[in-house]
Amino acid sequence: MQFCDECGSLMHTEGDTWVCRSCENEEPRDSQAEAAMATQDGQRDDGAPAVADATQGSTETMQEPCPADDCDSDRAYYEMMPKPGGSYEVRLFTCVECGHKWRES
Repeated sequence: MQFCDECGSLMHTEGDTWVCRSCENEEPRDSQAEAAMATQDGQRDDGAPAVADATQGSTETMQEPCPADDCDSDRAYYEMMPKPGGSYEVRLFTCVECGHKWRES
């Protein structure tokens, strides 16, 4: 997994580049470093993992400006989630206007 240095969102690959879906930041891929980090030997594919959505079961909003370039909303749904292996939590936000998702740790 690769997280964006600009906004902290999860990035995806496009050829030899990591691309952020939130802010469209691009970073070059390092195939040797990636090969050293992950292996699929002995693993099974259980399908895509569930993705947290701060709007599920939440009507709580807070004043938080949306980081999307084309949105001027200052309200977002939020959800607190424990950070894996850590002692603190991550806040997940979803803009009430455009649906843009981001996180703050």
